Amino acid sequence: MMIDLARQSPDSQAKSGLTPGELAELMAAFNQVTARLEATHDQLRAEVARLSSELKSANEQLERSRRLSALGEMAAGIAHEVRNPLGSIRLYARLLDQDLADRPGERATVGKIASAAKHLDGIVGDVLTFSREFRLRREPVDVGAVIERALECCRHDGVPGATEIPVRVEASEAEVFADTTLLIQALANVIRNAFEAMAECKTPRTEHLLIISCERRMVSAGKSRRRRMVSIRVSDTGPGVPQDVKTRMFNPFFTTRSAGTGLGLAIVHRIIDAHEGRIVVENRRDSDSTNGAIFDLMVPCAQGRPDGGASARGVVPVVVVPAKAGEPAR
Repeated sequence: MMIDLARQSPDSQAKSGLTPGELAELMAAFNQVTARLEATHDQLRAEVARLSSELKSANEQLERSRRLSALGEMAAGIAHEVRNPLGSIRLYARLLDQDLADRPGERATVGKIASAAKHLDGIVGDVLTFSREFRLRREPVDVGAVIERALECCRHDGVPGATEIPVRVEASEAEVFADTTLLIQALANVIRNAFEAMAECKTPRTEHLLIISCERRMVSAGKSRRRRMVSIRVSDTGPGVPQDVKTRMFNPFFTTRSAGTGLGLAIVHRIIDAHEGRIVVENRRDSDSTNGAIFDLMVPCAQGRPDGGASARGVVPVVVVPAKAGEPAR
């Protein structure tokens, strides 16, 4: 509330025992204090709103963690029960295959049984990987080597398009502080997703391109905090990620494909989260049309102060894919 000296009558000024100059100074000081109080009040309201938003997000994260923990325990129990008889089926299939060496027709049928059992064993493996607790064995890891091994995994597993679609790697020298095996698995799952998305496009595979790059970044990590991270970016030329899919794509068992468990990207999320990293998902755009997807995996650097030191690239605001019950797999 501001007080206007011009509206004070001469009688009221005289009764106050103050000269007009002193009264003017008093009113000016009062108005200044009032303005400061109003500004402080606005700042406090904004801070309360920010803290309330952070608390809501933290509660949602906690609730999601509880649900995933319960889901993981249930899934792990079922997977263990399935794995035992599945192992017996695979063993008997091998024995039967040997016994039918002179009967190619029946042997082909046994081969189909063994193939189906192997596929189921892979699904059980994904469920167990998702449900288990990650205990990281961190060490300085060369990002270029991780990229190469992740690509080898996709080619070795016969991922559609992995041997036909060209790949361009633009990896500068960079090290991250990570669990090598888990980071390779996370990156391989993202690369697999990109290859499959491009392979399903009507565009000829010869016109597709997978680009994998990495760079050091300073990433904002909350109010007045920054962290030095390495961004491993996987960019494809597939159909992109629809907005409604982006909000659920990291949910366990969510998939838009006819085959698959929907656990690949859920495992990626768990691995990167365990490394205290970040995931950013966005669409590439050519003019006004979507021209592929970009997955950014950000993992803490192997060296460097938390504030990034003097050689930082500058702060990169991170839009973290929600880690809530409704989250972003293509």
